[in-house]
Amino acid sequence: MYNLLQRLIALISLILLSPLFLVVAILIKLESKGPVFFKQERVGKDNINFTIYKFRSMRTDTPDVATHLLDNPDIFITKIGGFLRKTSLDELPQLLNIVKGEMLFVGPRPALYNQYDLTGLRELRGVDKLYPGVTGWAQVNGRDELEIEEKVEFDKEYLDNKSIILDIKIVFMTLFKVFKREGIVEGKKATNED
Repeated sequence: MYNLLQRLIALISLILLSPLFLVVAILIKLESKGPVFFKQERVGKDNINFTIYKFRSMRTDTPDVATHLLDNPDIFITKIGGFLRKTSLDELPQLLNIVKGEMLFVGPRPALYNQYDLTGLRELRGVDKLYPGVTGWAQVNGRDELEIEEKVEFDKEYLDNKSIILDIKIVFMTLFKVFKREGIVEGKKATNED
């Protein structure tokens, strides 16, 4: 029932935010060639892969490697992309993933299909049984600053204490951190669009 409610909230949010989606889409298209949305294979509940959606924040000629492996990742981030990342607006299309039943608002951030170290640790700790989230307990407790082992421990803590109250707390903590830009390390994203 709780998951169904989240899907309904995501659908209503998509409808209400459609003018913003349109504006962002136009800005992305005006600045650079390529698709509006960035799509990537991620690992979901029970280690089943799905396609995650984001607003594209980098040029289409960006090498398909982790951003921190690029010599100068900033040259690949578009101007509008930099703004989208700073405000986390690039994450809004994940509302589609929630409507489709692949994600929830709160849960562990979905791992890349090839992040075997992360998915392996999550499976050992039972975290793979959770739906991934747009935000999560690890996100509000360090985000990009955390090592993989620390992220998984926070994910496990969330699993052990999961509740509606904790989810609400995480959502408000996320909004506060996005507003203050806490826990974001430039150039240390997991992938060229994460």
